[in-house]
Amino acid sequence: MKLKAIITLFLISVMMTGYSQVKPFRFGVKVAPDLSWLSPDANGFASDGSKFGFSWGFISDIALTENYFVKTGFSLDYLGGKLKYTDAMEVIDGEPAIEGVLFRNYSLRYLEIPVTIKMRTNKFGNSAYFGEIGFGGGFNLRAKSKDEFSYGSTTTPEVENDVKDEVNFMKASLIVGAGMEYFVDESTSILVSLNFNNGLTDIFNGKTNSDPPIEQKAVLYFFQLNVGVMF
Repeated sequence: MKLKAIITLFLISVMMTGYSQVKPFRFGVKVAPDLSWLSPDANGFASDGSKFGFSWGFISDIALTENYFVKTGFSLDYLGGKLKYTDAMEVIDGEPAIEGVLFRNYSLRYLEIPVTIKMRTNKFGNSAYFGEIGFGGGFNLRAKSKDEFSYGSTTTPEVENDVKDEVNFMKASLIVGAGMEYFVDESTSILVSLNFNNGLTDIFNGKTNSDPPIEQKAVLYFFQLNVGVMF
C-alpha cells in the first residue's frame, strides 16, 4: 500500500510540474480565408458551386495538462454557396407560372462558437504541432441571395433578396483540424492551421420565398485556413 501511495504521489507531482510550466489560460486573435459550399438533401435542387469568404475572431486555450487544451472563442464567419433549383416555377410580370431553373448565390454570416479538444506535441526547437476535434455552434446574423431565373434561352436580371426568414437561426457542426505553433518567446506564438467544419444540421427551415415556394434542405460545409497570434 505504501509503495502504491508513493508511486501515485510521484505521478501526480510529475503531472503538476509539467502543468505548472504551462500558462493555464492563453488568449489570441485570428483571421481566416474560407471556402464554403452547400450540400442539398432534397429533390429538385443541386449544388452549383462553392464560395470564398472570410472569418475573423478571438481564440483561447484553457490548459488541461501540458499537451491537452480546451480550445474555444468566437468568430464572425462570412460563408455561403450556390444552389440551382431545377424544377422551379416563376411568375413573371403577372403571367402564368413558367417552368425553368432558379440559380441562387447565398451569402451567409454567422457568429461561430467552437469548443474543441486541442492535442499539442512537445516543442521541436521553437515549434510545436497540434490536432483538434470538437463541435461548433453557429448563430445566423444575416442571409442574402442573388437570384437568376433561366427558362428557354432567357435569363432574368440578377435580383438580391433578403432570405433570413428561410434560414435556421442555429446550426451545429463537427470540427477537425491540424496545424503548428511557432513560439516567439515562452508565452507568445504564431499559429497556422487548416480546419474542416462538417455541418450536422439543415441550415434551412422550410420553403423558399420564391413564387411559388420550393421545399429546400441543405447542410453547410467549409474549410478555413487560420492564421493567428496567441499570448
